[in-house]
Amino acid sequence: MAKKSMIERDLKRRRLAKSCDAKRTRLKAIINDQSKPAEERFMATLQLAELPRNSSKTRIRNRCLVSGRPRGFYRKLKMSRLALRQLGSEGKIPGLVKSSW
Repeated sequence: MAKKSMIERDLKRRRLAKSCDAKRTRLKAIINDQSKPAEERFMATLQLAELPRNSSKTRIRNRCLVSGRPRGFYRKLKMSRLALRQLGSEGKIPGLVKSSW
């Protein structure tokens, strides 16, 4: 089980990224538009820099919903390999059969 503080920190980052997403994309569109004046693009760059760092999508870490483990993460199932194996052995994941030979 991951530390509760790390799980909460990641949830906080997800909330921030969701709330600032529209503003961030609008500012990036202004910055990348070469037809706009340089002063306006520079002001957009400054406004983008004032946004919290944790509101960036790249700061979000994929974590297991069951255990909070950050590594060995399957995106399709949103869980780690260890939780997948445990739940699969218990028969709680439909269609998953643990192989043994």
